[in-house]
Formats: sequence, structure tokens, C-alpha cells
Amino acid sequence: MTRVISGVVLGAVALALIWFLSSIALLGIALIVVAMAFHEYDRIVDKIGAKVPFWTTLVATLLVCSMVPFQWVDLESVLSAALLVIALNVLGSSRVGAPLLADTAAAVLAPVYIGVPLGCLVGVHAIVGREGVLLLIATVAVSDTAQYYTGRTLGRTPLAPLRSPKKTREGAIGGFVIAPLFLAVAGAYWLPDFPWYWHASLGFGIVVAGIIGDLFESMLKRAADMKDSGALIPGHGGVLDRIDALLFAAPVFYFFLRKV
Repeated sequence: MTRVISGVVLGAVALALIWFLSSIALLGIALIVVAMAFHEYDRIVDKIGAKVPFWTTLVATLLVCSMVPFQWVDLESVLSAALLVIALNVLGSSRVGAPLLADTAAAVLAPVYIGVPLGCLVGVHAIVGREGVLLLIATVAVSDTAQYYTGRTLGRTPLAPLRSPKKTREGAIGGFVIAPLFLAVAGAYWLPDFPWYWHASLGFGIVVAGIIGDLFESMLKRAADMKDSGALIPGHGGVLDRIDALLFAAPVFYFFLRKV
């Protein structure tokens, strides 16, 4: 019951924010989520054994998130500057060899793993409005739900047993069937300027990205021997646990929009 209540409350708050806020205001919310997600990420990599320069990496991740949606400056320049600052900070560490390499990799990953995707989410809002963001989130949710129930009913073959033992190939197939159909139908109403095959292709890409995002976060947690990334959301774990699939799906949606 706790999981259901917190899920309903979280969904209602997210819906209200997306529906009523402007893209600039939504960016402010995204930056708060970035900070919370980064805090969890820092705990995970610390348990794995990597030491990330907290404040430098957080600032770089926030900066990258801020610059993605509106292209105020060239994104490549922002990423290059952010990664240079992180590298300089990490290279000043007293750690050497493999630990230093792990520190650098963990620091460089944060802006790409957290900052870029949440910036892309705001970018979707800036390009096609609130309907696009809701369609993206709904498609990810439909994919997750289809995979869960298909896997629970028909699942026999593990998809990636070393990463997420409960995920099955049959469940993934359920996502590949249901989510593109959902996006093709819902997209005709919410994004009518694009043809049905565009929606279906995008739905397929979102499923692939979402599965990879889920497996990637599971890999990090298993390496850190953690069940959840945090305990902020009762019954759901942490922020990263809730947005793991979205972190990989949002860039797919955003760059798809920019290329068509």
C-alpha cells in the first residue's frame, strides 16, 4: 500500500509540474532532481571503490543539464569544459593506478549519465511542449509495465542474469510489442504532426533505451552490493531507481525530435 500511495502522489506531482510550468521553470526542477540523483550516484560509486570529487562533478553535471535544452552555447564546448575540470580535479588526487582510473571514469560519467538526459527531458518540453514530455514518460511506464506482466506470466529465459536476474527475454518482447503500439496511438493525438510509423519507430527506440538504462543501474547497484539507490521514495527506493529507464530514453526522444 505504501508503494501505491507514494507512486500516486509522485505521479500527481510530476503531472502538475510538467503541465503547468514553463520550460525554464521545469529546468529548475530538473536541476533539483539532478542534484538528488547525483548524491545517490556518488554513494553508489563510493561503495564500488571510486572516489568522485563531489562539488566539482556536481557543478559540471548541473552545468551540462542547463545547457542541453536551449543550446545557449555549443553543447560540445560545455561537455569539453566540464570534463576538463573534472579530470584536473581527479588528477590532483593522491590515488594512482587503477583506483585513479576508476575515479576519473566515475567522475566523467556523471554529467553524461545524469546531466544530459534530464536536460534532454526539458529539451523535449521546449520543442513540443508538455504533451511530448508526458508522452515520453507514459511510453516508458507502459514499456516497464508490459515487460513486468509479460515476464511474470510468460517469462522463462533470463535477459541478462548477471545484471538483473528477474528480467526475461519474454518480458522484453512484451515491451517491444506494447510500447510502440501505445506510442503510435497516443502520438496520433498528442503529436499529430508526425506520421504513425515515426511514433512506432520512436517507441521501439524508447523500449531499447529503457531496458539498457534499467540494466545499467542494476549493474551499478550490484557492483556496490545495494538493493536500492536510496530511500527517498517510500516503497520505490531512490531517485535513480525511478528514472533509470528514463535517463536512457529521454535522449532518444530528444534527438529524434531534433533530427526530424
